[in-house]
Amino acid sequence: MAKITMLNMAGAEAGSIELNDAVFGITPNQNAVHAVVKNYLANQRQGTQSAKTRAEVRGGGKKPFRQKGTGRHRQGSSTDPTQVGGGIVFAPKPRDYRYTVPKKLRRLAMLSALSSKVEEKEIIVLDKLAFDEPKTKEMLKVLENVKAEKKALIVMAEKDDNVVKSAANIPGVRTALVGTMNVYEIINHTSFIVTSEAVKKIEEVYS
Repeated sequence: MAKITMLNMAGAEAGSIELNDAVFGITPNQNAVHAVVKNYLANQRQGTQSAKTRAEVRGGGKKPFRQKGTGRHRQGSSTDPTQVGGGIVFAPKPRDYRYTVPKKLRRLAMLSALSSKVEEKEIIVLDKLAFDEPKTKEMLKVLENVKAEKKALIVMAEKDDNVVKSAANIPGVRTALVGTMNVYEIINHTSFIVTSEAVKKIEEVYS
C-alpha cells in the first residue's frame, strides 16, 4: 500500500495514511477514462438546437421570378436552401445525446482517475475539513496552506454546508461527496483534496 503524508488545515503534517493499491494504485487505463469522460460530456448536452427545413420556412407559395428570360437560374420557391432566407439542408433538430457505458468500464475509469492523482502527486489528504461558519476567506487560507492549485476538487465523506458555501465563490474550486464525484471532475481539476474519512469511504465503495 502507498503511504502518503496527511495534512491538517494549517498545512502542517498530521501523520500519514495508507492508500489501498486496489483503488489508488492501479495502472491507469487512459482508454477507459477517455470513454467515460466522452460519455459524461455527451450526457450533459441539452440537445435543444433547431433550425427550419425548407418545409418549415415561411413563404414559398409564389414563384420568385419567371422561368425564362431573366438570365438567372430557374427557381420555383423562395424557401429553397440555395436562396437567402431559405430553409436549411439536413437542419439540426432537438435530440437526446445520452447513452450508457458498461458499469465495469465506469469503475475502471474511476480507479484509473484516482490512481493517476496519486501517481502524479496531485492528491492532498486532510485529517479533517470543517468550519464554524461559511467563510470564503478561511477556505482560501486552507487552500493556500496546503499548496493547492487554482483548480481544486474537494471531496468529503458527508455533506458539510459550511464547507460547500465557503468554496462556492472561489473560481476553479468545486466540492463533491464520495457518491457524487465523477471521473471528468477528478481529471479536470489539478488538485484532488480529500479528507481522511472520504478516503476510507472511497475504499469501501471501490475496493
